[in-house]
Amino acid sequence: MPTVLFTHPDCLEHDTGEYHPECADRLKAILQTLEAEEFMTLHYEQAPKATMEQILRAHSLEHVDFIRDNLPVDGQYNHLDPDTVISARSWEAALRAAGATIAAVDAVVEGKCRNAFCAVRPPGHHAEPRGVMGFCLLNNIAIGALHAQAAHGLRRIAVVDIDVHHGNGTQQIFFNNPGLFYASTHQEDAYPGTGFVHETGCADNIVNVPLPAGAGSEPWRRAVSDLILPRVRAFCPELIMLSAGFDAHGSDPLAHMRLTTDDFHWITDQLCILAGEICNNRLVSVLEGGYDLRALSMSCAAHVRALMGF
Repeated sequence: MPTVLFTHPDCLEHDTGEYHPECADRLKAILQTLEAEEFMTLHYEQAPKATMEQILRAHSLEHVDFIRDNLPVDGQYNHLDPDTVISARSWEAALRAAGATIAAVDAVVEGKCRNAFCAVRPPGHHAEPRGVMGFCLLNNIAIGALHAQAAHGLRRIAVVDIDVHHGNGTQQIFFNNPGLFYASTHQEDAYPGTGFVHETGCADNIVNVPLPAGAGSEPWRRAVSDLILPRVRAFCPELIMLSAGFDAHGSDPLAHMRLTTDDFHWITDQLCILAGEICNNRLVSVLEGGYDLRALSMSCAAHVRALMGF
């Protein structure tokens, strides 16, 4: 099976309340779009729950306890920070989101599939070792990358982050680990206010390419082609992972970049080519942001279409 989609119904049970942009309708819209006939050969797998051992590679026990200790009763909500809301089932959803990423890493590294997409929520790239942030509870992609090192003995894993917001949590977790590489394109001066060019990591393993508000396809593609893909290639990873945020789309309400659906197909295509050249096609993609439902679902469809084409 060339492409596998990992998801779980528990990810819909993370209830953030009325009017919150990171809502269950996001995942529903994606899954409904992927029911189209062109995706009939896409193989689905149920995400397992991440274990505590796997989570604690990226997060402190205090972080985990803080989330679990603040889970509200059914029908109520709790704000862990001004942006991050949890409900009674949020921890279960977070375990499935991280578990999906781990299972996708296992499947790709073990050769059970060529690439994988994790259609999960809550997102993860803002979650820091000791703090929730920006809708994120657990850093799914960092947990997956650290699992690849610990369970499969991989020495070099590269994460490319195309979310319009910088993945401060992933960068913080990767910063002092020379076997982990993180590259991000994001809107400068946007939330969370991190991701500067001078942030380069312990072994020049961090690459940030902030772009101005209003940037569209041409400068973004040029930045990816000239500044990110060559650095990924030079790092020579054994696994490429993608923080697949779709909120740089021109229709997204939470930022001000102007990418199109075609751009998300293009970047997926480029990473698939690169993965084929340097790491035996191993590519794992994990859903991050994207808050206009139509733009999100169409962009995800373009992304999965490109994954299935390789």
